[in-house]
Amino acid sequence: MRRVRFHAYGGPEVLRVEDAEAPVPGPGELLVRTEAIGVTLPCVRRVRGDGNGGGDPLPAMPGGEIAGVVVACGADVTGFAVGDRVTSLTLTGSYAELALAPAFLASRIPDGATAVEAVALVRGGHVALAVLSTAAPRGAESVLITGAAGGTGHLAVQLAKLQGVPRVVAAVSSAAKAEFLRGLGADEVVTYDQESWGEPVDVVLDGVGGALLPRALAASAPGGRLIFFNSGGGTVPAYELLAGDRTITGLTMRRFAAVHRTRYARHHAQLWELAGSGRLRAAVHAELPLAEAAKAHEIIEARTNLGKVVLRP
Repeated sequence: MRRVRFHAYGGPEVLRVEDAEAPVPGPGELLVRTEAIGVTLPCVRRVRGDGNGGGDPLPAMPGGEIAGVVVACGADVTGFAVGDRVTSLTLTGSYAELALAPAFLASRIPDGATAVEAVALVRGGHVALAVLSTAAPRGAESVLITGAAGGTGHLAVQLAKLQGVPRVVAAVSSAAKAEFLRGLGADEVVTYDQESWGEPVDVVLDGVGGALLPRALAASAPGGRLIFFNSGGGTVPAYELLAGDRTITGLTMRRFAAVHRTRYARHHAQLWELAGSGRLRAAVHAELPLAEAAKAHEIIEARTNLGKVVLRP
């Protein structure tokens, strides 16, 4: 099979296409013949060695999300069989023709849906719903979302509006993304370099982190809350939490899916129902062959994508 690895940390240029033996699924794992692979900001950061927890041992393979057909099941796998069409979050090794996926993170693709649709909708949608449910925005008057034009952010904008939030603010790197986001329901669009992001909000959903985190926290009103679900790290003075009576809550999908399995399954059904009815649109910015993984990373690093970037094996 073909796979993409990196033997040194760096930019897109360090990604290499290699031939390798097919992996063998262990207990609780599915072996999936990939048909679509999602490219995410955390993947890009891990290749640069600046993701949360530091760099992966080298050589390494990016992890992220996949959709395809189950070709083998490891021990202790229940609920899935060879031939099932699934999508899943993967912890490593997703840039490959064959990838391992934890069964508890996998879910079936409905008949009639494509692998690309699944990759664009499911993982980003699961993150968006998990973040929104953790933030408990029902009753909130306003929500600000950073990284709002990305694979998760553009779904979070729509889902916040569908949940009845009156004011949804989309924060992005460029004003060129404003039309796209207003078309998805954003009430306001602000750019990171603006001096003011407008009136403070009740809830901030931060998908960027890093140097942007202090500004994201400052955008919350007194008594507000920030949900931190990115790989960018960042720090804020504890006094800012005390003085503003603010809270920060972290979220990772691996733990959310493991701890809240019933809610995870409910979210999966909700995403496909909303997409099938036309109320939720998963935008695909680009589809590229696996061999052009470097180009996909260039798009993410340039922050030009409107929606999902997908690799096709």
